Amino acid sequence: MEPINQLTSTAVPLPIEDVDTDQIIPARFLKAVTKHGFGDNLFRDWRYDNTDQPIPDFVLNNDTYHGSVLVAGKNFGCGSSREHAAWALADYGFKVVISSFFADIFKGNAMNNGIVPITVSDAQLDEIFKSIEADPETQFDLDLNQQTLKVNGLVINFDIDAYKKDCLIKGHDDIDYLISLKSEIESFEANQVIY
Repeated sequence: MEPINQLTSTAVPLPIEDVDTDQIIPARFLKAVTKHGFGDNLFRDWRYDNTDQPIPDFVLNNDTYHGSVLVAGKNFGCGSSREHAAWALADYGFKVVISSFFADIFKGNAMNNGIVPITVSDAQLDEIFKSIEADPETQFDLDLNQQTLKVNGLVINFDIDAYKKDCLIKGHDDIDYLISLKSEIESFEANQVIY
């Protein structure tokens, strides 16, 4: 994974509630065995019509909005536990997803794949959407170490699991984390008394 600590970016607004993992990446695209290429089919049924032509009014097809931050409606990532939803978001280029509520499994999958899920209050989410609507070039400043997000004068402190935060900052997945402890593990092993 790519390390992430500080990030400044514009955002893509998706003010739709209850976006489930099948809407994020439809089941028919889950045949690949690597994480690459899933971004092409992110929100596939909302992005393209049945003749594979882009639907002009869908936000990912609108050049007005861009950036590595996705601002989503409440209850993002509900539905099945498919990790492919996080793969698709990451492969598309999103590094941060903001919502007022995330499904727990999606939240874990996001962090395991280098995406920072930031939970904000309903009022903060509404204010963020209004900021983007007023100015699509609104800047989002993330400081993961300080656990702060700054948007248009609004400073949001957010919670994140300490272990996952450390992994995101270092660009580690769970295996990378264990490998980083190799010398400590070997030292521990060497000092064990065998009876």
